[in-house]
Amino acid sequence: MKLKGSDINIRNRRARFDYEISDTFTAGMVLTGTEIKSLRQGKGSLTDSFCFVADGEVWLKNMYIAEYFYGSYNNHSARRDRKLLLTKKEIARLGKAGKESGFTIVPLKVFISEKGLAKIVIGIGRGKKEYDKRQSIKERDDKRSIARAFQK
Repeated sequence: MKLKGSDINIRNRRARFDYEISDTFTAGMVLTGTEIKSLRQGKGSLTDSFCFVADGEVWLKNMYIAEYFYGSYNNHSARRDRKLLLTKKEIARLGKAGKESGFTIVPLKVFISEKGLAKIVIGIGRGKKEYDKRQSIKERDDKRSIARAFQK
């Protein structure tokens, strides 16, 4: 099995549209054996997932990792809470931001590192207003039309 240069890249596509991300952190994930095997097959989703700080630990809630096909009785539950591994300083910053009004901790991307470990990129986000979302859509459409013009 090839571990280095893995192309597993699970993204939360709605996060950058719904939130204005200010800071990002890369964290490790505490997973069981069947969870990492399923993630290496690319069977995961960050839709409707979020992070929270409890008792000095950061937890990822509602992330979907499909059950491993060959898992038998050792299989995991698909949407269990998963602990994230960060330094104390990073946890303190996330805890402070999570308590502020209007801010939330959003998972952005899951990937496999060069060492074969599952990592997650989380960000501190502030919810966008409706007019901000319209501006994001307009900018995206403008970039698309410019790219099409240069292709021809």
